[in-house]
Amino acid sequence: MGFRSSEGYLLFAMAASFAGKKIVFVTGNAKKLEEVRGACVGPSGRRLGIGVVQILGDKFPCTLVAQKIDLPEYQGEPDEISIQKCREAARQVQGPVLVEDTCLCFSALGGLPGPYIKWFLEKLKPEGLHQLLAGFEDKSAYALCTFALSTGDPSEPVSLFRGRTSGQIVAPRGCRDFGWDPCFQPDGYEQTYNAGRTPLLAATAPGAALQISRGLLW
Repeated sequence: MGFRSSEGYLLFAMAASFAGKKIVFVTGNAKKLEEVRGACVGPSGRRLGIGVVQILGDKFPCTLVAQKIDLPEYQGEPDEISIQKCREAARQVQGPVLVEDTCLCFSALGGLPGPYIKWFLEKLKPEGLHQLLAGFEDKSAYALCTFALSTGDPSEPVSLFRGRTSGQIVAPRGCRDFGWDPCFQPDGYEQTYNAGRTPLLAATAPGAALQISRGLLW
């Protein structure tokens, strides 16, 4: 998951150009925003910074603004999909954007559902995803999260930050607030993604991707 030196220099330059600016985080999902912004809850439990939030530590050079944007459902490999979505979002916003895409890949199915997990989940629910592997001994899978970042300038490349978490597909348990999380258990844990989500965040693919971007950008 490392980056070449040239990519590192590019990202540092981007961070400097973003300092003090707002970046649109493309999401209509409050759960995703909560994951990304992290500790934005006061001592009384009241949410802080609704609308415009500082995330990922006090050294993060930018402010995120959550915005729902209708994007086409692109097809292809995960990186290709992330880049296309990010470019289209930047075109609509006419400025810097951050787009998140998550895949769930089953080893026994050659990486499927992959970027099409949304549609599998809609039809099958977590129970059906688990049953897909009923005829296979190999229950291993991995979650791949990609954050795509654009400066808003169409002439500049989209930067990708990837986080990957290996685990197993298990019988779903717990709440159903996070899509396929009830049936994915990260390696080294006895909990699924949806159980004890706060302490597990560092082990999730989004958490890993954000840690990578944190190390490169600030």
